Amino acid sequence: MITDSFDVKTPPIPKFSSFYGEQKHLVDTCVITFSKEIYDRVLATFDCKKIAVITTCNGDVPIWKFTHDGMETGFYLSMIGSAMAAQCCIESNWLIGSTKYIMFGSAGNLDAEATAGKFIIPTHAYRDEGMSYHYAPPADYIEIKNHTRLAEIFDGLGLPYMEGRVWTTDAFMRETVGLTALRRSEGCVAVEMELAGVQAVCDFHGLELYDFLSAGDVLSENEYRVEGLSQANHSMDKFYIALEIAKRI
Repeated sequence: MITDSFDVKTPPIPKFSSFYGEQKHLVDTCVITFSKEIYDRVLATFDCKKIAVITTCNGDVPIWKFTHDGMETGFYLSMIGSAMAAQCCIESNWLIGSTKYIMFGSAGNLDAEATAGKFIIPTHAYRDEGMSYHYAPPADYIEIKNHTRLAEIFDGLGLPYMEGRVWTTDAFMRETVGLTALRRSEGCVAVEMELAGVQAVCDFHGLELYDFLSAGDVLSENEYRVEGLSQANHSMDKFYIALEIAKRI
């Protein structure tokens, strides 16, 4: 079973050095975005230098560096989904040496009243995906370790937020009435597609992850509302919040 896939007794056969050579150490902190619109605006706004490339057979993922308020920060546009987002994270660590990652994105809203007008700081992620079971012992939820520190930063910045569990799933078209109700009953306030896998690989490799979300589309028992999704995906304010977090970690 997929939940039995965690193996720390035997070494991996593939090695990043086979693809990329020796590990580099270029920046300490890296921002992960999933929005092509935000990515393009960052490239247009900042003086960015390409410092590495994650290579794949269906297209490359460039990693960039820029300086903001005297601090050098990396960033890249991640692939979507738990497996590929987590893979991008650990490959970027090899390529640029970053040990602190700030990740943000949108999420489906499971509790519209509680999250209205607030960012979401996840405390735990339900592991309804495959990647995390190769990097962490089997369990229903994985703790998002830096949520308390991130909440302190949001307090200091005066940003509205709520903390709560989220549901990570690879199969967003199978967010059924029954499963949504079950996750909500366990305290999940939102559903997204990457966090459990990325947290698991960060824990495994000793990396720090700071994640926050904007609720967009709404999932309720009777309807699905999509009108808030574009703003949640592409609002540039999240990138500037990520830069403020970078200064404080």
